[in-house]
Amino acid sequence: GLMPLPCTCYCCRAPAYLMMLLLLLLLLLQGLRMLNAVGYGQPGSGLVLDLVYNPGGAFLAPSQAKLQPAYKQELAEIYGIQFNSLLCLNNMPIKRFADYLIRSSTLSDYMALLVENFNAAAVPALMCHQTLSVAWDGRLYDCDFNQQLDMPILGAKNLAQQQQQQQGLETARETGLTVWDVESLDEVTGKLVRIASHCYGCTAGAGSSCTGATA
Repeated sequence: GLMPLPCTCYCCRAPAYLMMLLLLLLLLLQGLRMLNAVGYGQPGSGLVLDLVYNPGGAFLAPSQAKLQPAYKQELAEIYGIQFNSLLCLNNMPIKRFADYLIRSSTLSDYMALLVENFNAAAVPALMCHQTLSVAWDGRLYDCDFNQQLDMPILGAKNLAQQQQQQQGLETARETGLTVWDVESLDEVTGKLVRIASHCYGCTAGAGSSCTGATA
């Protein structure tokens, strides 16, 4: 007779999924212990070990100032692990997380949450004001998230191209500025940062940047 098809319901998949998560957790803890063993995260070593916290759903990251000491105490007392800083970052409504929000019909709610919690005090220390991202092909971006969305820093010719796009005219893909177009970072200092709706992810609550909270 025909072989029965394996069940794909959540109840049958959950044990294997939980076992996979447990295995990943054990590997992570072992990796952190190995880094501690060679000095990373140890006081006075000069070797920095930072951890990153992302919310596990469509909500804002909690206070970094409150969560960091709790993580330090828990990891030290239970697992014997030391680290320097815990960086709390909001989830950006792009790529895989945006796909999750769309599938769960919560994209509008999450965007409303970000907009309602806009914090102007978080803006000055954002990564787009302090750093540049460089792609493999040399193109320059204001931040990692703009790079993921293919929104490069624009030069004069790109601004004209953008105007044509706004007028509904078909144009080639934006090439943007590259490392070969500039001789000094002074040439991009003061340029307007390219923004879109995903930027609310960095400006909500305590803010998010590559160094964690910004306000």
